[in-house]
This record gives sequence, structure tokens and C-alpha cells, in this order.
Amino acid sequence: MSSFDISNVPDTQQEEGTSVFEERSLEDIQNEIQEAYLADDRQWVIGYSGGKDSTTALQLIWHAIADLPKDQQNKTVYVISSDTLVETPKIVNHITSTLENINEFAEKKDLPFKAHKVTPKVDDSFWVNLIGRGYPAPNQTFRWCTERLKIDPADRFIEEKVSEHGEVIVILGARKSESATRKQVMELHEIEGSILSRHSKFANAFVYTPIEDFTVDDVWSYLMQVDNPWGKSNRDLAALYQEADDECPMVIDTKTPSCGNSRFGCWTCTVVSEDKAMQNMIDEGDEWMEPLLEFRDFLKSTQDPEVKPQFRQMKGRRHGRVREKTNGDGGIIPRAHKFEFCKDLLRKLLETQKEVNSRLPDDEEEMVLIKEEELREIRRLWRKERSDWRDSVPKIYEEVMGEELDWVKDDLGSFSETEEKVLKKVAESHDVPPELIQRLLDTELQHHGMKRRASIYNEIDKVLKEDWRDPEEIIAETEGEDSVEDWQYEGPAI
Repeated sequence: MSSFDISNVPDTQQEEGTSVFEERSLEDIQNEIQEAYLADDRQWVIGYSGGKDSTTALQLIWHAIADLPKDQQNKTVYVISSDTLVETPKIVNHITSTLENINEFAEKKDLPFKAHKVTPKVDDSFWVNLIGRGYPAPNQTFRWCTERLKIDPADRFIEEKVSEHGEVIVILGARKSESATRKQVMELHEIEGSILSRHSKFANAFVYTPIEDFTVDDVWSYLMQVDNPWGKSNRDLAALYQEADDECPMVIDTKTPSCGNSRFGCWTCTVVSEDKAMQNMIDEGDEWMEPLLEFRDFLKSTQDPEVKPQFRQMKGRRHGRVREKTNGDGGIIPRAHKFEFCKDLLRKLLETQKEVNSRLPDDEEEMVLIKEEELREIRRLWRKERSDWRDSVPKIYEEVMGEELDWVKDDLGSFSETEEKVLKKVAESHDVPPELIQRLLDTELQHHGMKRRASIYNEIDKVLKEDWRDPEEIIAETEGEDSVEDWQYEGPAI
């Protein structure tokens, strides 16, 4: 087939550029893929996001390899998809079922495809960072989520295959016509005289982009006219796009935006101003997603400069000092989320999980918004870094969910809410910040039983060097007394 009819292409934003099929036939493209596959013994890793571009790339490769003689299908093609653990539910269900289909059909047809889902480490997860460490919701200038949730899990898989096989080729569904920035980055890594490009991070990995010259119309005309080989319907994918409006592609570096102007990815994303995808899905009948959108919209609202001080603390999380703005406006730089606000966020998240599950259709599997291992890591961080003597995570979980988890007991013992009340009375009577004494006691407890305790002196020194002045005095001195109220957290507003 040398050309495609684009009259049945879904209504999408038009891109400039000449159709690839005016210059190349589908047979020519598949021949190129076959030649690349047979050129050497380097294993292939395909980044699959579940969207139109990665589906097109994977489908082209599947058909090309399936057409080879069986004795030449001797190189494994790993299909990996990053599940950030906060994907929009309909999207993650689509990706999960697709990966299952890929493995099922590859085995049935004896093809060398193996699909894997990669996920972030618990320590890197969205909730552990947002609620556990108090990171502010991601924005364009502090987009801490992309690397932890998407890039690192894929990198670990690629590193594993490089270690196992020496070199690998990573296949991406990237297109130059997506944006001028994408085109510039792709051309920056090109290798002269080769269809491969250099990987931006790994010397022993190369990148192949078989649809780099496709326009968006080329992608849809191909998907609408060539059957999906692993039992899915590309028309269902098109319908999903009509709801979501855009996709979040597979990314391997931070040089280009991870998503378009709309969303086909994380339901928690606050990098964009609106989550059009989720709103469209709700408008199309998925009202059960409304609590997710409400939670996300609230997170976005906390980025408003007018209300930031209410939710954020003045001291930096690592160095414990207050820093002033240097842009001429003056004032204090808001840092990590306040501990009380983090507790309210956890409570609201669990309440949102309950609300979503109460609205789910009967045939839908119950959703888990935050995993048990994330709750345990948040608990550990709060007790270690936030001096949470009240052990808040188990209490909040039981109050909201009406059940207990099997929480690990601290063999060394720890301070409780009773000791916290006594300490506050004693500290206040001596005009000493009770939080300072809590931190010092926690530091001692964490080093208890160690044979070599030299490091404890450095830790004590760090604590003592933090800014322990009265917060209201700092605000009044830096921003004026009128600003003191702006920094007060009034309790849950969610």
C-alpha cells in the first residue's frame, strides 16, 4: 500500500508537513525496519505509552518482524510502558490490557515480543514526595515528577538490558512534526549516515524513530486502515482520543516537555492549567472521575502565589533556613508543604479513593490511589524527618478507611503523643522551641545502638544550625506584620 485515505482520520490538531506516504510506501518503511532488525544482534526496547504515536511505531515493527522467516526472528523486542502509579484510570487500564494482549498474541504466534510495565521505586513515587516529603505540586519550573516517575523506571530497564546484552536499540514513537523543540532535539542526536541516533544518556544505547517523518494525519490514516495485530481496536483508541484530546508520550530525557497542551497521562498533573482530558471523560459519561478532578484542581490552586504561604513552610527541608526572594519584590520564599497540610492531603486522598470506588460502575475493579508500601514509606519519613510522635499515618488511615493495616512496630521504641504534650509544656516554660528538642531527641534515637556514633555530631550540628526563630517574628521582620496572617494555615480547605 503506497498511500492512505485520510478522510476517516479523527478530528485532531493539524500539523504542518508533507505526508510521508507521498515519498515512501508502507512496504519501503517496513523493509527499513527489517533491515535494521537484521543488521546486528543488539536487542530492541520499544517505549510504549499507549498513545497513537507509540502504537503506530509498535504496530509497524510488529508487522515487519512477523513477515520475516521464523529463523530470522531471533532477537527479542522488549516493549516497556511506564506506569507512574498516578495515571488517568482509563488510560492505565488501556495500557495494562494492551501489554497483556501483546504477550498473549506474541506467544500464540511465536513472535519475539515481550511486554513489561515499569514503575517508579516507592521512594520516588508521587505521593511519597508530595505528601511524605512535602514537595509542592509540580509546575513548569519545578517539574520534579517526570524524571522520578517516567524516565528513571525506563532507564533502569534499559541499563539492565545494556548490562545483559552489551548494547541495545531503543525505539520511540517520536515525530519531528510534533513541535519545533522536538525536531531540534531529535536532529541534535542524529548520527550521520545512519537511521540510528545517539541516546541522550547511555553510551551503549541507540535510538531508532521509525515514524519520525510522519505527520499526525499519517499516524491516524495508518492506524485506521491497518489492523492492530495484538487484538486491540485502533478505533477504540481513536474514541479514547476523542475523550482525552491528547497524549502523554514515552520520554527518555527532560529536554522536551513530557506532554502536550492537553493530557493523556497523570490525573494528578498540575503542570498544565487545566486537565482537559479528565474533564472530557467526565463530560462523556465517566462522572465517577469527578472526585479525582476536584483533588487535582485543588492541588493546582495551591500554586497561586497569593495562597502559597498558607500551605508552605518558610524553612527549607534540607538546610532548615529561611531564604528571602532576590528578584526585587522582597519577602520569604515559600518552601515545602507544611506538615499539617500534608496530613490533610493524605486524609483527603484516602477520602477521594473511597468516593471514587463508591461511584464506580459495578463491572469496574476497585481503585487504589495510594499503595500500602507508599503509606508505610510516608509514615517512616514523617517519623524520621517531621518528628511525628503522634504516628499520624496509621491514625488517619484507620479514621478514613475504617480498618487497620499491619503496621511495623519500632523495636527501639519511640516517643508518642503523650511525651509530645509533656515536652511542649517543659519547652515553653524554658522559652525553647519544642520542635528543636524533638528533633534532637529523634536524632539521638536514630543513632541509638550504633557502634560508631561519630556521625551524630554532624547531625546535631545541622539541627542546631537551622533557623529556630519564632515564625511570626521572621514574617513581621521580613514582610511586615500585615503578612503574618497570610502564612497561617487555617486547616483543611479541601
